[in-house]
Amino acid sequence: MATILCIDDEESIRVLFKAALEEAGYRVLTAEHGKHGLRLLEQEKVDLIVVDIFMPEMDGMELIPLIRKTRPATKMIAISGKSGLMDCLDAAKKLGAHDTLKKPFSLQELLNAVSAQLK
Repeated sequence: MATILCIDDEESIRVLFKAALEEAGYRVLTAEHGKHGLRLLEQEKVDLIVVDIFMPEMDGMELIPLIRKTRPATKMIAISGKSGLMDCLDAAKKLGAHDTLKKPFSLQELLNAVSAQLK
């Protein structure tokens, strides 16, 4: 069973993603910002990370290159719903994210992106 870490500052998003991904058969960990996500990564083996770009404490743009250096094999999907986000999602890919999703997106789109990255 693959383990997925969802890092997003919105609790409703974390709860929704966790429920959908667990129903699809994944083990899911959640973190409310990048620093919490890094602490979890010190303790857990994670196959894929879904990371929001804009968060307090440490955002996705800071987090993605750190993860890329310490866990180069871990897949990452960057997500964002902020304006001007195509630029930031493109930048996230350049920093090391394997895929991006623009909010709002359907749970099926999330499941498809996760499945594609874990193949």
